Amino acid sequence: MGNDFIEMYGEYLRDESRRIGTAESIIFPKAEEEIIASVKECALKNIPITTQGARTGLAASAVPMGGHIINLSRMNKVTGVRYDEEMDRFFLKVQPGVLLAEIRKYLLNKSFVTADWDVESLKALDKMDNNEWFYSTDPTEASASIGSMAACNASGAKSFRYDSAREHIESIRVVLPDGDVLKLKRGMNYAHDGKFRLETENGRIIAGRLPEYKMPDVKKNTSGYYNMPDMDMIDLFIGSDGTLGIITEIEIELNRTQQADWGVTIFMPDEEKALDLVRALRGEKIFEDAAAMKLKPSAIEFFSHNALDMLRIQQKTNPAFSNIQEVKENYHTGIYIEIERDSDEEIWTGIEELGGVIVKLGGDEDATWVANNPTSLEKLHAFRHACPECVNMQIDEAKKTDSKITKLGTDMSVPDEKLKEVMKMYNEDIEKNKLHAVIFGHIGNNHLHVNIIPRNMDEYKKGKDLFLKWAEKVAAMGGAVSAEHGVGKLKVPFLQKMYSREELNEMKNVKLLFDPCLLLNRGTIFPYAAKEEQV
Repeated sequence: MGNDFIEMYGEYLRDESRRIGTAESIIFPKAEEEIIASVKECALKNIPITTQGARTGLAASAVPMGGHIINLSRMNKVTGVRYDEEMDRFFLKVQPGVLLAEIRKYLLNKSFVTADWDVESLKALDKMDNNEWFYSTDPTEASASIGSMAACNASGAKSFRYDSAREHIESIRVVLPDGDVLKLKRGMNYAHDGKFRLETENGRIIAGRLPEYKMPDVKKNTSGYYNMPDMDMIDLFIGSDGTLGIITEIEIELNRTQQADWGVTIFMPDEEKALDLVRALRGEKIFEDAAAMKLKPSAIEFFSHNALDMLRIQQKTNPAFSNIQEVKENYHTGIYIEIERDSDEEIWTGIEELGGVIVKLGGDEDATWVANNPTSLEKLHAFRHACPECVNMQIDEAKKTDSKITKLGTDMSVPDEKLKEVMKMYNEDIEKNKLHAVIFGHIGNNHLHVNIIPRNMDEYKKGKDLFLKWAEKVAAMGGAVSAEHGVGKLKVPFLQKMYSREELNEMKNVKLLFDPCLLLNRGTIFPYAAKEEQV
């Protein structure tokens, strides 16, 4: 890799994981034909390929390990819209480089660029009302690309209600490592008794057997390849981290916007009571003398005591955080929920029910922020996003003393009944090792981001060792070592704690069916060795 390449394209050697890779060449295709030509050339010369979207990932999937980069950021068009009358749903057809923020902007004003759309798309667009439809997959970073979100099966805060990207992808086009193309539409290609058979556009048959390993029984899981005996084969590619093919077109489902959208941030007197509140919000019956709650939020988020302390310090010293509401000294543990209904009155009924549960758990209704309009809701969103921003700032400060220090953040999920157990494990191990850490995340799905903020390399090593220990224990609890960001390159050791060597070999055998020369996204999901030996 020459200095000229680094000078011109150095930013494309990294993503938000802060890991830096190497490459010898890069292209920015605008059409599928360019990808096919590039892939065929690489196949002839046995050159490994790394695909990239907006490089917002945290698991280093977009970080190249030599070879060629195909950056999809210029494939950024919405190419059509379809209305399904029976389902009363709209579907957008998009190139993989379209950003989530752009989708939101287009839908808000119905401001699509339609010059190349076909007649059916234009007719469907005429039926679409302004502000009535949205794309529900809601990762924290709105600058993520739709292709990357499909590749890692992104989810985010609202997955408690709307599930992950997989449930809202209707069809995809995939360029395989030899330049052939697969078109997969939901409901058209099922596996039977663990066997599958797919036909490419050139008529080539790809047939094989799915692995026998079972996925964990958790709602959020992106730990390796999706695997069910009679699965829809489109789901194998969604969440595969770009290791089976390059997605060049995606059709995504839109959801109808509800008329009322409220946010509520609740501060509980201790973590135990906060976890009981989460259980109640999920509809679990926590009081013998009362029925289960019926509120059904779209999102349930968590902020540990240390996370609130971190925000309090920033509010006192950093003007950039003056736009979020004051985090008072007596606020111990925070829970944020979002509620969508057809009317404010319907939500208010649920808020009254919530107030009673808060008091019964020893909380204070006055220590609650309620947002019932877009302006006030945006302030609560700013509060929710402030935690990861603060963590990144502290890591950047630590890197000034040692450039090898990076952020350490978990992305694990566990079954409902293991929530308190996993929180106890996190807290005790952090305290025992005298580490500085904050915990926040999507607690509705028992999916928490434990962010260890190392102040030196000794703490960094302790943190990395803890993550391996936690991965093994989470797997033993029936959980997933990667819930929403994909395995990428950083979580490969965690996947080895979740699956046996034999199960990982089964997974790799699936990759070999589509990528026999192991050219796509080297080092992602599977460890890379010079001879690409079996894991």
